[in-house]
Amino acid sequence: MNLISENIQTDKIISVIEPSLADLGFELVRVNYGGGGRPLLQIMIDRADGKDVTIEDCTLASRTSSALLDVADPIRDAYQLEVSSPGIDRPLTRPKDFESFAGYEAKVELKQAVDGRRRFRGRLLGLQDDRVRLADLDAEDDEFILPFSDIAKAKLVLTDELIAAAQKGRTNEG
Repeated sequence: MNLISENIQTDKIISVIEPSLADLGFELVRVNYGGGGRPLLQIMIDRADGKDVTIEDCTLASRTSSALLDVADPIRDAYQLEVSSPGIDRPLTRPKDFESFAGYEAKVELKQAVDGRRRFRGRLLGLQDDRVRLADLDAEDDEFILPFSDIAKAKLVLTDELIAAAQKGRTNEG
């Protein structure tokens, strides 16, 4: 499962833009397309060097993506393009995200229930054998083991600890 992409159409978009964005030093975090009226194509990027994404980075990625998409034309209708950084309470879409942000609180939603639950919240403990480890916040010694392939959505929870780390530039990212 690819959490960066949500469907076959976004898979096509990724195949068009990802190589050039990688050459520019960017990694895709998520690509989302949809909406009524005039659809919105959202491209979320990180810098491969681990530094913060700047407005200039978003502008460069937007211009590059726009030019590539104009030529390849994977979207027939008119749409609005938006390129952004993941933000503080970012989605967790790649296996490395679950490692990089270990120690921070996260929400995880599964495609199918595990032990009668689809939604989990806890402190990330990392990834082991393609399974996300999440400490239960209610029972410190308990841990959820969630198959990465079963994850529908995951994101960091905006906490005082995460905000403080972001302000100090001390997230484990990089």
